[in-house]
Amino acid sequence: MTSNASSQEPQKHHGGFKVPGGKLVVVDLESESGVISAASINGDFFLEPDTALEDLNRSLIGLSVNADHQTIREAIHNGLPEGTHLIGFDAQAVAMGVRRALGHATRWRDHDWHIIPQSVMSPEMNVALDEVLTREVAAGTRPPTIRFWNWDTPAVVIGSFQAVHNELNLEAAERHGIRVVRRISGGGAMFMEAGNCITYSLYAPPSLVDGKSFADSYPYLDAWVMEALERVGIEAFYKPLNDIATPQGKIGGAAQKRLASGALLHHVTMSYDIDADKMSEVLTVSEEKISDKGIKSAKKRVDPLKRQTGMTRDAIIDVMMETFTERYDATPSTIGEESLAKAEALVESKFGTHEWTYRLP
Repeated sequence: MTSNASSQEPQKHHGGFKVPGGKLVVVDLESESGVISAASINGDFFLEPDTALEDLNRSLIGLSVNADHQTIREAIHNGLPEGTHLIGFDAQAVAMGVRRALGHATRWRDHDWHIIPQSVMSPEMNVALDEVLTREVAAGTRPPTIRFWNWDTPAVVIGSFQAVHNELNLEAAERHGIRVVRRISGGGAMFMEAGNCITYSLYAPPSLVDGKSFADSYPYLDAWVMEALERVGIEAFYKPLNDIATPQGKIGGAAQKRLASGALLHHVTMSYDIDADKMSEVLTVSEEKISDKGIKSAKKRVDPLKRQTGMTRDAIIDVMMETFTERYDATPSTIGEESLAKAEALVESKFGTHEWTYRLP
């Protein structure tokens, strides 16, 4: 008789999580029949009393290998004796380590990143490509990718949930030859003339932000661009929820869309050389929107990269691409003819239609 003992051996799992500004949590697990059967949490953290480590390990045993962050955190809180002190880490850090060990949460370098340089196309094609490439990552037909935009037609790209009549002065937009385009992500309007912005889109698996709230995921996904901006002499930081700012003023904003099919779209637009007067004519920025910004107009809120760096737009993008490539070992890539054809079809059926652009009354 053939033994099947080997198929019944416990599966081993290893992972870890470095708490930002804190300590390293290392997780070693064994699982049987989809349940954690043994656990060892270790690292350079501090824990009082020492005996609580046994309780911490024991709290994980019996959990499903598919347990979510909340379930893991609750099991830890319920399993630790009253008066236990976790120093340099917390239950969330352990949950992150457990999820990584089990393959549900990933790090940047767990993926084979591709990087697509900018190529000129219409604003409608750019937003259509965002949907196409995100769906390709979800389907596993494209690796995680970052793409830099370029365009040849002035446009205002509005968020998925904005109403055109509340965001734009349509008469001014028509007078200046500015088109209106709606994207699939939320967030605010992007005033985009050729050469006046730097925009990129990140297409990633949801495991990259596993356990992170939307608020936490924004600075996490853009940590690399903060490094790139530092290289060109800009001190940048995030202002909740999705603004990128410097001491001189706002330079950009981010937006996200998480598809149910299993991929994340994260994109950022930064001001390079904004025509603030024209922007103010075209965009309708309510007093309510800037009421918490401490300013009297949207014009004073934006301070473009050209003025702060003196560099060309292309030179700044080159630094951004170099930084991303070095940090995540990214491979140069292209959009591909098949993906372009899918995007062109989506422009015809969706992004170039009146029904989509004006879908909100």
